[in-house]
Amino acid sequence: MRHRSLLILTSVLTTGALTLTACGSRDDKGGSGGGDGNGGGGTTVVIGVDAPLTGSLSALGQGIKNSVDLAVKTANKNNEVPGVTFKIEALDDQAVPASGQANATKLVGNKDVLGVVGPLNSGVSQQMQGVFAAANLAQVSPANTNPALSQGDNWGKGEFKRPFKTYFRTAATDVVQGKFAAQYLFKDAGKKKVFVVDDKQTYGAGLAAIFSAEFKRLGGQVVGTDHVTVKETDFSSTADKVKSSGADSVYFGGQYPEGGLLSDQIKKTGAKIPVMGGDGIYDPAFISASAEANDGDLATSIGYPVEKLDTAKKFIADYNAGGYKDPYAAYGGYSYDAGWAIVQAVKSVVQANGGKLPSDARAKVTDALGKVSFDGVTGKVSFDEYGDTTNKQLTVYKVQGGKWIDVKSDTFNQ
Repeated sequence: MRHRSLLILTSVLTTGALTLTACGSRDDKGGSGGGDGNGGGGTTVVIGVDAPLTGSLSALGQGIKNSVDLAVKTANKNNEVPGVTFKIEALDDQAVPASGQANATKLVGNKDVLGVVGPLNSGVSQQMQGVFAAANLAQVSPANTNPALSQGDNWGKGEFKRPFKTYFRTAATDVVQGKFAAQYLFKDAGKKKVFVVDDKQTYGAGLAAIFSAEFKRLGGQVVGTDHVTVKETDFSSTADKVKSSGADSVYFGGQYPEGGLLSDQIKKTGAKIPVMGGDGIYDPAFISASAEANDGDLATSIGYPVEKLDTAKKFIADYNAGGYKDPYAAYGGYSYDAGWAIVQAVKSVVQANGGKLPSDARAKVTDALGKVSFDGVTGKVSFDEYGDTTNKQLTVYKVQGGKWIDVKSDTFNQ
């Protein structure tokens, strides 16, 4: 993750209060809900947040919400957009697509919302994109990795078409992550026979397919495949298949609740082989879910380790000082930068309109997001023609001594 120790566009915003327009409302009470603000009157701009704030993935969702909250508080404290007080409206999707769609409708209905950060899950995002696009409301996900969200359903055939111009993301796609994982497992870890498992969800199945194709292209062998069901706990039949396959490794496309149990049950069969997955398993809960020692298990995650980035020092310090109950987790820095990208887009729109929000602020903010560029917590934050991040940095982590330890960071160039 990264912080975002404030980025500064080259030109200075016109000072002076913004006038009330069709988007954004006059607020005479100052900030609340993330608004530690510049106080006084002015225009309120709301940044929506959608994430699983309850349920099995809430540790990630709370980190997303808190990090956007920190971005908003930082913008207000520094008077980043004179005359504007930013607030957040955070909604819980519980990692359920229908809930995400309902939340998208609610956020669209709030005229003060000029951008939304989220969601966590690619499957949830599929149900939200159209709602936002119909309202010209920009969405920036800090965690979605399914390529189809930005490049269309035929991306795998080399046919790239952006479905929604309102969709952006600060996370690298599974094309990058899946290939990076396959190259590490085959070349660095020296594994040649992998058993591939997925959870049948948009994220997990897509990631597993990309990994498998690259692993085979490199000369590796996929010796078996299987599927598990989300929220189930007995994966013993899959574990037995892994054991009998003769695999020297397992790749799991899915999230940490199932991944940790799968690793545990594979190792209980006597198959002492590593389980590897994507950023969905990169969480301490993956380790704690296994009663068996799972040292040697692997995960990829987007970006470089936030704790080792100079650009993240202020984010970490500010987050720790913010009194948040939950950690920023795997997507905190990306969430901060997603929120900050929206702040910068609003700043650009206001500046171009003589110090006030235009009546078509949502459409203008969407256009401005495509041109945003700043030094974020995990590196340069900018978007390509599909709304994808231009930052292709990734890290492989290994479980050692009951903790995730980074073992390789690199920029993906293929």
